Amino acid sequence: MLRNRDEELAIRADVFRWLDEQFIGQGGYEIHSSVLRGYHFGDEHIPLLDRGKGIRNPATFSSTLSIMSGWKANKYADYESDDGWVTYHYRAGEGGDNTKLVRAWANGDPLVYFRAVREGYYIPYYPIVIAQNDPVARVVRFPLDQALSFLGEPETYDEQKRRYAESIVRTRLHQPIFRARVLHAYDGACTVCNLRHSELLDAAHIVPDSHEQGVSHVTNGLAMCKIHHAAYDRSLMGITPDFEVRIDQDLLDEVDGPMLRHGLQDMHGRLIRLPSTRTAHPDKEKLAAKFDLFAKR
Repeated sequence: MLRNRDEELAIRADVFRWLDEQFIGQGGYEIHSSVLRGYHFGDEHIPLLDRGKGIRNPATFSSTLSIMSGWKANKYADYESDDGWVTYHYRAGEGGDNTKLVRAWANGDPLVYFRAVREGYYIPYYPIVIAQNDPVARVVRFPLDQALSFLGEPETYDEQKRRYAESIVRTRLHQPIFRARVLHAYDGACTVCNLRHSELLDAAHIVPDSHEQGVSHVTNGLAMCKIHHAAYDRSLMGITPDFEVRIDQDLLDEVDGPMLRHGLQDMHGRLIRLPSTRTAHPDKEKLAAKFDLFAKR
């Protein structure tokens, strides 16, 4: 038996609240599928992911609650484009899950888009509202950020709108995925001081993402706590191509409280903590280029 609309919308709103706790409350880090399948509304268990398929349609819901893009390539080839829109394919066959997916578009129902970061781990985007349905191509389309809905059709973007859309993609898609992969590579710890609280950790770019060489690849990243990230970005701290931490001389000479002493000065000459996987090690050429900026400061 289907729920009434008010109850269904109340559950969707509670899902978004719960995701705020699990995602934003944990520093915007990845969420494991077992956690997402453990959601409860009161005493009722309502998994947010389905096993074996990318569309989650609870039996008592009139339309789709969540959709998921997996880690591995599959026959559906769903994708996010540079203009900030996601193209998501119907499931094979007629009716069934596709009926509720199309109904979500027709009703304007808010749902969740789970983007796989790696096997079993996801970043949620919510609330998502499906903006386009193409029954001939058998796809739906929606923007990663609702602000993009006000820009009109992506093919009509002028240069200013395109730059804005690309900035949304960078902040809403690329940066969270980059952060999740870098923190995973560094086992959830600051490369400088070994702090292990994910909500206090960032993925620092060695070469800024605004630079043409600033690719969102784990080898251009370093897991850092917020104080070391800020110091690194402002060239108050450098890291040599041989992975040694250097602190700006003026800071070394400064006399202040324990935060300066233990948080920065004591890091001088220390070797950073590297990922266990060699292919995830920071790029030495990028470290050298960044260290040159520190040395010339």
